[in-house]
Amino acid sequence: MTATWEKIDTNLVSLNVEVEAERVNEALDKAFKKVVQKVNVPGFRKGKVPRAMFEKRFGVESLYQDAVDILLQEVYPQAIEETGIIPVDRPDIDVQQFAKGESFKFSAKVTVKPEVKLGEYKGIEVPAAEATVSEEEIGEELNRLQQRHAELDVVDEGTVASGDIAVIDFDGYVDGVAFEGGKSERYSLEVGSGTFIPGFEDQVIGMGTGDFKDVEVTFPESYHADNLAGKAAVFKVKLHEIKRKSLPALDDEFAKDVSEFDTLAEFKQDLEGKLKERKAKEADSAREAAVVEKAAEAAEVEIPAAMIGTETDYMLKDFENRLRMQGMNLELYFQFSGQNESMLREQMKGDAEKRVRNNLVLEAIAKAENIQVTDEEVTAELETLAAAYNRPAEELREIFTRNGNLDNLKDDIAVRNTVKFLLENSKEAVNA
Repeated sequence: MTATWEKIDTNLVSLNVEVEAERVNEALDKAFKKVVQKVNVPGFRKGKVPRAMFEKRFGVESLYQDAVDILLQEVYPQAIEETGIIPVDRPDIDVQQFAKGESFKFSAKVTVKPEVKLGEYKGIEVPAAEATVSEEEIGEELNRLQQRHAELDVVDEGTVASGDIAVIDFDGYVDGVAFEGGKSERYSLEVGSGTFIPGFEDQVIGMGTGDFKDVEVTFPESYHADNLAGKAAVFKVKLHEIKRKSLPALDDEFAKDVSEFDTLAEFKQDLEGKLKERKAKEADSAREAAVVEKAAEAAEVEIPAAMIGTETDYMLKDFENRLRMQGMNLELYFQFSGQNESMLREQMKGDAEKRVRNNLVLEAIAKAENIQVTDEEVTAELETLAAAYNRPAEELREIFTRNGNLDNLKDDIAVRNTVKFLLENSKEAVNA
């Protein structure tokens, strides 16, 4: 086999491959063994038709497509390895010659990983690493803990206020016709959470237990269901119950209930330490993000749309997994947010492009600075994962190796090493 390539546009190359006639004939043999299992010929059991009779009855050309598919699965990866190009999308194959006893010739238009022209990446200014905590921040954290440990009391008298839990039945109609997904019974709605269609929750405020009300709203133009987008709707609402949060007092008893400390003073001191630790980590993350972003902005690279699409796919899948951990799925999210998948993908597109750019630039810096990953670093990473998953490190190494993911692990370590290099060669920004 011979394989050559030539650049035909930015990030697009033409891969030209010629495969020996012997391999073509071998592929035809494999194709015959596959196809003959499905052929019915009178006088022969399925799979037992002689090759000569098959070709006489159906023609050798009937095997060509299967043989081409078989060869491409074998040859294309070999051609990629031989030429050293790095594809980032599926190739556009053009078969130029294929016949029994002749060589197989094809070309492929291949979108490849882009070249990066690095700008200045040493001496980048990054934010100062500050981690001070104010009394106001401690108070906000205590308030969040109060909210988390609040009790829900049934309101026997009075009306719904923002922040209450309204237990309602609702039945939605558009043009007098009920629509799918517009009905529920004894639904617990946190008023003011922004969960429902804009305007719905505001109209529930002021209702009393046992009240009925027609809530009139308009679905957003961008609503995920085309049959409802922009439509006026009426929801017939019945209020069964009002529940209101009762916050615990901030005292020593509260500290004992939510922590290991006996007094509120001790708890606040510990809380301050944890907030400082959290802010220090956030400051480190901000410094890392700043140094990578500025290095990426200084570089020149034209990113193929396929790479952005692939990263968007990954981000969407990750978002869906996080929703599931919260007891939700994409379908419910689209209902509540009024979005659809294409809108969500469009929102993610900018961050996806930034991620791809950052990774490409970090990879180029690692190469320029000869940043290596040692066996000791790989072992340490596996041991960290082993502790997290409670499995032996060597077992994880075998799994990573078997699944072909050990190189991905090394890439992750290389990225961290490169970010560390950038920070070590940065300078702290001076506040004006």
